[in-house]
Amino acid sequence: MVEGFTVRATDKAYKNARRLRRELSLPEKLLWVRLRGAAVRFRRQHPVGPYVLDFYCPGAKLAIEVDGAAHDFGDRPRRDEVRTEWLRSQGIDVLRIPARDVLRDPDEIADVLIKLCAEPLHHPATPDGPPPPELRSQGGAEKSPSGTRGRRWWG
Repeated sequence: MVEGFTVRATDKAYKNARRLRRELSLPEKLLWVRLRGAAVRFRRQHPVGPYVLDFYCPGAKLAIEVDGAAHDFGDRPRRDEVRTEWLRSQGIDVLRIPARDVLRDPDEIADVLIKLCAEPLHHPATPDGPPPPELRSQGGAEKSPSGTRGRRWWG
């Protein structure tokens, strides 16, 4: 089992992932050589359920998809939307990065991804501190409502 991860992949996804690791696109290669040695752990072409993620950070439960121009045509936008919805239902956030941005400045993209994945999503509560603002009216420090873990691309 991968750290913090419980969703199994299909046999087809595992086989596809092995093939895709040998056939990385140029933007994926440029990003991988910068991410693979980072203090934050990343996996490339990681199988999840029926899908293969371009990159996955298990510590942040973040899928990183490098989208080329093909993702803008035909039924790809809808297929990407369905895939994103399924991944989110499994507790995995999805960040889509245009391939042209990776080609333009792979160092900056990698730096931002490493910082994003290294930042904790939730800070531990202090024993004597107040509950978060969104929970004050609920009278307790329960788990924050879903939808508060959104990811933002830099800019």
